[in-house]
Amino acid sequence: MSREARNAGDWWKAAVTALLLAIVIRLFFFQPYEVQGMSMYPTFHGRELLIVNKWIYSITKPSYGDIVIFHTEEKRDFIKRVIGLPGDVIAIRNGHVYRNGRQLKEPYIVEPTDSDLEPTTVPPGHLFVMGDNRNQSKDSRELGAIDMNDVVGRAEVIVFPFRRFALLSVH
Repeated sequence: MSREARNAGDWWKAAVTALLLAIVIRLFFFQPYEVQGMSMYPTFHGRELLIVNKWIYSITKPSYGDIVIFHTEEKRDFIKRVIGLPGDVIAIRNGHVYRNGRQLKEPYIVEPTDSDLEPTTVPPGHLFVMGDNRNQSKDSRELGAIDMNDVVGRAEVIVFPFRRFALLSVH
């Protein structure tokens, strides 16, 4: 076999391996997600591109403050912040969110919530989520608690636009 033929064969093997690896990573580990709308402002602006960690919740449980992407009955994915975990009691009074009777400190919101919510317990296997732009967000106040089976993953990085590139720390 000629040297050129071996090089061409090696190139094809490398290309196929790279393609298969990219498919596996995309299917099981990480996924791009484009933010639609302003429900998470000021944390995210519309049209930003994020990287979502799809496998994180197979090795750990969600935490308060995690920013999750989840499927909805509207046949599109939403992005919201985890406010309540299974067993938590969530209430909203006078513009403030309470978890288990304690008012949350929420430096990521711009204005108080303009609606109240009677105390509600997050069921097992579910999350209570809210947008950071509370008064412009369709979240667990309307949708109810989110089933963990509908969670795609946790937002990890803003990758575009480049001037907004950031690792997302949740705690």
